Amino acid sequence: MILSDKKYDFLEKIVAYLSPKKDVELIFVNNQEMQEINLKQRNQNKTTDVLSFPLENVDENIPLGSIVINTELAKEKAQEFGHSYEEELSLLFIHAMLHLLGFDHEKDNGEMRKKEEELIKHFKLPTSLIIRTLN
Repeated sequence: MILSDKKYDFLEKIVAYLSPKKDVELIFVNNQEMQEINLKQRNQNKTTDVLSFPLENVDENIPLGSIVINTELAKEKAQEFGHSYEEELSLLFIHAMLHLLGFDHEKDNGEMRKKEEELIKHFKLPTSLIIRTLN
């Protein structure tokens, strides 16, 4: 993943740490766009903060998948939990990247949660994502 906008360098550091073998598509959307995507792809008629869409591994030239982040909700959550917008984007990005790399917190025995905790500690991020996803 290469972001042309330098203001997202912090996400490139996460990619470098995880070192996926393929590129990742990153898309930023608003609440309405995310609700439309969520309805179309998951039959959920509501907005959400982040979605990930892994792609089949049929060719080495095909990206690992796509990550869609709702910037409006990310700003709201950052304010709600008292941390920066960059930190919130990082937390959402980490969560989605782990899904693209094959982790699934709904099916595993805590492996994804442990990997998230490792990354959160490594990048000195707030633990709010783990706390709020436990509920």
